[in-house]
Amino acid sequence: MRMKNLLNKFKIKSYITFSSVVIIIIGFISVLIISFWNNNTSTEKVKKIYFVDNISRPQRHVIEKFNEINKGKIKVEAINLPFEKFSTNERKELLARYLRSKNDKIDIFSADQIWGQRFARWAEPLDKYFSASDKKQILNYALKSCLYKNKMVAVPSFMDVSLMYYRKDILDKLPNHEEIERELQGSITWSNFIKLGREFESRTNKPFYIFQADNYEGLMCSFMELLEEQNKTLYENDTLQLTSPESIRALTLLVDLVNKYKISPSKVTGFKEDNSYRYFILHNGLFVRAWANFPRDYTSIYGKEPKINNLVKVPVPHLDGFQQVSLTGGWNLMISKYSQRKAEAIKFIKFLMSEEAQKIMYEEGGYLPTNNKIYSDSTYLSKHPDLKFFKNYMKYGIHRPYLVDYTRISDIVTHYIRMAIKKEISVKKALQEATKTINN
Repeated sequence: MRMKNLLNKFKIKSYITFSSVVIIIIGFISVLIISFWNNNTSTEKVKKIYFVDNISRPQRHVIEKFNEINKGKIKVEAINLPFEKFSTNERKELLARYLRSKNDKIDIFSADQIWGQRFARWAEPLDKYFSASDKKQILNYALKSCLYKNKMVAVPSFMDVSLMYYRKDILDKLPNHEEIERELQGSITWSNFIKLGREFESRTNKPFYIFQADNYEGLMCSFMELLEEQNKTLYENDTLQLTSPESIRALTLLVDLVNKYKISPSKVTGFKEDNSYRYFILHNGLFVRAWANFPRDYTSIYGKEPKINNLVKVPVPHLDGFQQVSLTGGWNLMISKYSQRKAEAIKFIKFLMSEEAQKIMYEEGGYLPTNNKIYSDSTYLSKHPDLKFFKNYMKYGIHRPYLVDYTRISDIVTHYIRMAIKKEISVKKALQEATKTINN
């Protein structure tokens, strides 16, 4: 009976998701039609390329610079899909449905690193456009996510990496705060972090640790990090490893942070990045799991906040007896194989990968560069010491599995993980049901 109810929930959820996607597609196509109508009525003799992404302020700056350099020849038209209106999954489904129609109106689109395997079928192969020396200028961590069957199908837009931020002004009020900070800088163990959290909770009613546990990819990142840290992967020899002792240990910790140790509020099961950051700031939380450009992301959405100035970044905690790891992420750029303007699209994405463009993206938006030359420029690094931290930190980076069906698998796994954190199902049952659903 319980399984039947779960299946019914999946059907309802699928219907709602489908309806939402249809509405989003209608809105998306409307934006395209308006853009194309406005531009096609123009008498300009320029090649126009259409670029779909969450268009940030620094991206607009880079696009304007490219358009100025190529004035009268090429013009980039940005189609904005902001994160405030479109979730990552909604963007994925919207783009997949559009590309499936073989329409040639989109030339370049931004894709989460984990979409590469799925979107390769609609992407222009890029090896012929990039020499071996070109590829050497790309961070190895980033280049790996651009390959499908050892062929280059994307270029990296920017890197991201999971870490933790804390409020220094709050931490400084704790006894032995200097000792605590030294331990945090080297990656604190989960056992010591939990101990610190319980002591903090006994002194104050402020939230100690905020992480993202809604049913979405951010929750999968936390789970995969704990799994990979134990030298275990999601698949081994094409066999799903969700019921392994390592998987049970990983999920048990996430459940216990909320329910046993109570160092994270139950509200985290409704948090994605944006609302978790806002909750952390407004409620004066001490720690938050985040991504590299969290402070600038928050400022761009909610405006300047003095508390942001007190944030310090440190590695995420690690399990006792294991080496720290950090999940790498980021977004890549792909060229639609149906595009009629591939030469112009290539010119634009090469500009986006240039030192000039990548420095603008980093300085104005906090986007981590993917160009090796920037990390080798000692003068630039001395002006931007944060890049030294990230250059060293990335050596602990691990990727999520490169699977064609990864996003489908992730949706199922996070559904059951969230149920376990909400105490609607046991840890073992959650992993068993996820395995059964995936295998079916």
